Amino acid sequence: MMRPDMTLAARSMILAALSGTATLALGTAQVPSGWTHQRLSQATYLILPPQIQGNQALISPEQRQGVLRAMHKDSGDALRRRYPEITLTQDQAASGAIRVTPILTSPAALVPWAKLNVSLTFDLPGGGQMVMRETTSLLTLVRQGPNAANYAFDQIARRLP
Repeated sequence: MMRPDMTLAARSMILAALSGTATLALGTAQVPSGWTHQRLSQATYLILPPQIQGNQALISPEQRQGVLRAMHKDSGDALRRRYPEITLTQDQAASGAIRVTPILTSPAALVPWAKLNVSLTFDLPGGGQMVMRETTSLLTLVRQGPNAANYAFDQIARRLP
């Protein structure tokens, strides 16, 4: 039960964290301007190089490169499935593009009950940042097979406005 003396902003952030929805990376509880369905569904997106954080010793360098390639492609594909009218660009200088960084945070060990985080960080052209996270078990991703990255990023994309 929420305490009655908590601010609405604090309650919203706690509920968002508990439900696995958007996490604000602004230091405030305000959603940045432009974080609307209309803006996001017609935007140009630049997928930045993906990052793997956490225990990087769990996979070989060759496997890591394959995971990074899948993260780059599948994060853009998930955005396009959510918003079919968007433009994906590779132009680093594209003005007005929403810059998206896919991030995978690996667990300490490869055990079936381990959890990992997949996130997309959205840097908006007018300033502001949104971070969308999905926490899932390794077992769930193993069941997805070669579609694991698609699955994880689709879980995030379906919660976008």
